[in-house]
Amino acid sequence: MKQADWFKHANGIFKKCLMQSNSYQIESSLAWSDDAWFLDQDNRNLESTYWKVYNKGHTNGRLFGGNLCTLNLLQGTSYMPNLENTILFLEDDEMTIPETFARDLSSLLQSAGKINGLVIGRFQRESKMTEEHLLFLFDKLPILKSIPVLYDVDIGHTQPIFTFPIGGKIELNSEENLIKMIQF
Repeated sequence: MKQADWFKHANGIFKKCLMQSNSYQIESSLAWSDDAWFLDQDNRNLESTYWKVYNKGHTNGRLFGGNLCTLNLLQGTSYMPNLENTILFLEDDEMTIPETFARDLSSLLQSAGKINGLVIGRFQRESKMTEEHLLFLFDKLPILKSIPVLYDVDIGHTQPIFTFPIGGKIELNSEENLIKMIQF
């Protein structure tokens, strides 16, 4: 994938989210980079990619999410949002390790109530989170066997990232690797 194509994908999603009111679909980028966003844009190390499915399904709900560690800091405070019937979009940065991510995700899911779906952002290489670690963790969380779950999605601290409207209504179809923004 050429650098220009990679940028157009992320830029197009940003514009759709902020500059239109029609529903739109988001699909996986074809390449990603763990290079710092501010480094030379012409010399990125691009790798092929696609979103991965842990559990197939189709659902809709209110989108909520962000950095997992930050959300955990809100637990027990009046600032913690109600996560019932949401589709959670979660990511973490390079400082996370598999054990910390496992603890933080378990804690959030235990306090969230019934969620409709889960989307996990792509991990930075420095985090040492492997697909094997992530799948081992997912297997330990019974709720994830009953809701649609996508991972390695274009959100978080890798490039490209897509912009999503927190609080907007979305459809998640993990069978077809599609996310559709319906109302935002």
